[in-house]
Amino acid sequence: MLNVCVPQRVNSILFTILIFSVSGCGSGGEPIPELAQVTGVITMDGAPLEGAKVIFEPQQATDKARRRASSATTESDGSYTLQYNSDASGATPGSHKVLISKMPDDPEQAGEQLIPAKYNNKTELTAEVKEGDNSFDFDLKSK
Repeated sequence: MLNVCVPQRVNSILFTILIFSVSGCGSGGEPIPELAQVTGVITMDGAPLEGAKVIFEPQQATDKARRRASSATTESDGSYTLQYNSDASGATPGSHKVLISKMPDDPEQAGEQLIPAKYNNKTELTAEVKEGDNSFDFDLKSK
C-alpha cells in the first residue's frame, strides 16, 4: 500500500510548490498594475468549502504587469476575496485559469489533495476578469 501512496504524495507536494511559486510573495518594489476586485463563494456538493486555496492565474501578460497570479483562502462560509500581493487586493483584468485546492488538517494525510484534480493541477475552471467588481462562484463536485 505504501507504494501506491508515494507517487500521489509526491504529486501533491509538487502541486503545493507550484501553488506557492505562482502566487508570489509580497510586492518586491514592483509597480502594481490596474486591478479589478474579485470575490466569490466556493462550495463542494452545495456546502461551503472552508480553508481552500483559490488561485486566479492570468493567461496573458500586459504592458503594465508580468503574469502574476492572485490568490485567497476561503472563509467558513466559502467566501473569498482575491489578493494580488500583501499590499493590494484584486486580480489583473483578462482571462484566468482558476485553481482550487485543499489539503487535510490531519498530519497523517499530509500531501493529499481533498479536491478532485479537475479543479487544481488539471483544472477545467476559467474566469474572465473585467474592470470593476467581479464575482465568481464555483460549486465543485466531489465525484
